[in-house]
Amino acid sequence: MTGTVPPPFGAPPSLPRRRFVQGLAFAGLAGGSGLLRAAGPHAANAAAPAVLRGTAFELDIGAAEVNITGRPRPAVTVNGSLPAPILRWREGDTVSVRVANRLAGAPTSIHWHGILLPANMDGVPGMSFDGIAPGESWLYRFTLKQSGSYWYHGHSMFQEQAGLYGAIIVDPLQPPPYRYDREHVLLFSDWTDLAPDALFRRLKKAPSYDNHYKRTVGDFVHDAREDGLRATLADRGMWGRMRMTPSDLSDVNGHTYTYLLNGQPPAANWTGLFKPGEKVLLRLINAGAMTYFDVRIPGLKMTVVAADGQYVHPVTVDELRIAAAETYDVIVEPSGQDAYTIFAQDMGRTGFARGTLAARHGLAAPVPANDPRPLLTMEDMGHGTHGDHAGHGGAGMESGCGAAKGHGAEGGCGATMKHAAGSGDGSAMHAGHADAHAGHGVAAVVHPSSEHRSPLVDMQSSPTGPRLDDPGIGLRGNGRRVLAYADLRSLFDDPDGRDPGREIQLHLTGHMEKFAWSFDGIPFASAQPLRLNYGERLRIVLVNDTMMQHPIHLHGLWSDLEDADGAFQVRKHTVDMPPGTRRSYRVRADALGRWAYHCHLLYHMEGGMMREVRVEEGA
Repeated sequence: MTGTVPPPFGAPPSLPRRRFVQGLAFAGLAGGSGLLRAAGPHAANAAAPAVLRGTAFELDIGAAEVNITGRPRPAVTVNGSLPAPILRWREGDTVSVRVANRLAGAPTSIHWHGILLPANMDGVPGMSFDGIAPGESWLYRFTLKQSGSYWYHGHSMFQEQAGLYGAIIVDPLQPPPYRYDREHVLLFSDWTDLAPDALFRRLKKAPSYDNHYKRTVGDFVHDAREDGLRATLADRGMWGRMRMTPSDLSDVNGHTYTYLLNGQPPAANWTGLFKPGEKVLLRLINAGAMTYFDVRIPGLKMTVVAADGQYVHPVTVDELRIAAAETYDVIVEPSGQDAYTIFAQDMGRTGFARGTLAARHGLAAPVPANDPRPLLTMEDMGHGTHGDHAGHGGAGMESGCGAAKGHGAEGGCGATMKHAAGSGDGSAMHAGHADAHAGHGVAAVVHPSSEHRSPLVDMQSSPTGPRLDDPGIGLRGNGRRVLAYADLRSLFDDPDGRDPGREIQLHLTGHMEKFAWSFDGIPFASAQPLRLNYGERLRIVLVNDTMMQHPIHLHGLWSDLEDADGAFQVRKHTVDMPPGTRRSYRVRADALGRWAYHCHLLYHMEGGMMREVRVEEGA
């Protein structure tokens, strides 16, 4: 096949040939695996996930080969499909899903992400469920208490990375507070030809393997000329003490991953149809194992109407960042042209997922080039130049305003970063006992004693605010209107209404060189459960002590994010935590049982950033 192939398989001018070949291989060769139909005039859409409707479902989890990058590789599929079928449910219905394990020699599971249900239906092996053994099945049964866009995925080993994920749409009993004429599900994900367990082993041995853009001697000379030798030496010293480089935006990126939209690589050009003048609802779901996507549709505004399945006051933007496991519903109104590119670049600008909204099949619009590769600054880490070392020993790093240049920090200045091994903090607190309300962004950060000199903690920070108005690294000042968390406001007031009766503060901790991740310096295998009293209202405060971004997901319970003043702002099931931030949310412990609580970057969770939460009577 050559470049003369007509759309949608012709490579757009800005699409690298490697991505072009991958798209051809996926659309043309994968039909032989039985996962896709053979290539044809609309092969780009032949692979669209099936939609299953009703209240009773049969899902078979099995193994098959797929060819996404030019060579057949094993995958985990549901009903022979990657991604899994879209499940279409209705609020108020009781659904039954029988899941059969057809894998040879491996247990499996399905977790219904963001869905409220009994603990034994949540699908996390080792909590309230033993998993599904090979050759056996499990009947999930629960009543739907909500509506919106959600998703489901494996919670056994690395099966999520291998293809075990799909979309869930729960239609509401009452009409939504907006109008639309048609809708499309946009499920973003990341694929690797490596066996996922091999990728995890590589991360443990060489966590910077995908960081191809480290600064060189030439960069040092350039910076010394621009900023002076003293400032440049100080900057390099700070990054060295953090055991990190300014180009270390993500642990795994496009040098390993191929980014997919509805299971298809960029050149396959998944296409969703529209008629000019229609309002089109797009359900954005990030099913990536390790990827943050920055999504835009050049030529179209996106009006955000829901976040994590819950209605929000509409806000119109050009672009949004969607963390792993988050969902956003947006409305677009195509008119004036017949095709628009859906463009979702990764946070590190190493690759992208791509599709098209078109008036008919076979059309394509120009694909933009990736934005310039961003470099982290001390401000991005929440570490400026005006910190206070008082009371801290060891090798400290001064830091000031928690927000980046051009974005005010809600909490002000005065943060401090230091190596945990050198800290002399004698006033550490246990994660379960906080002394002050951290939601206002002014209370002092007190590090738990478990972080002190821990071999699994290579840094600590003292962020003073949530930085909710910051769109994030690589998105500031790009000439586009970018969504920030501060823009999200639920259409409803705090559904509980009570002030939190107590507070739990947890620190997100890690060691970059060991690829070790944890809460409070304690990995999952060594951590005691967090115990909540059934019916209580409490506040959880998260402090990101690492230099990486973490989407944190609490199973079974809503996370009601607070604004910088501690007031209820927006209901979510996954709360993104940029480096050097401190964010708080309210939780109503209204679901008895054992629940998982973890970073939704798959390899961070497997690396230890996970806890068990137990909601108990009279805990």
